[in-house]
Amino acid sequence: MASVRTRSTNPVAPSIHLRAVITWLAVYAMIMVTQVLLGPLLGALALPVRTLVVTAIVVPSVVYALVPVTLRVLAALRR
Repeated sequence: MASVRTRSTNPVAPSIHLRAVITWLAVYAMIMVTQVLLGPLLGALALPVRTLVVTAIVVPSVVYALVPVTLRVLAALRR
């Protein structure tokens, strides 16, 4: 029985450079939003504690929400 080769339907992943730029933009945007929204509340805290709070919000938001959504939108636009 002869095998039939079909085109792969798996999308090509963006380059590591594009993913780095997307991640950097998402991190930057989330840090800015977090600082604007929580800056007045966090201003009295020591810098290490303030950084801990901001990164505790930013990192999960970027990793689990912003980057995956951005990559899906980019993939949809490339079709």
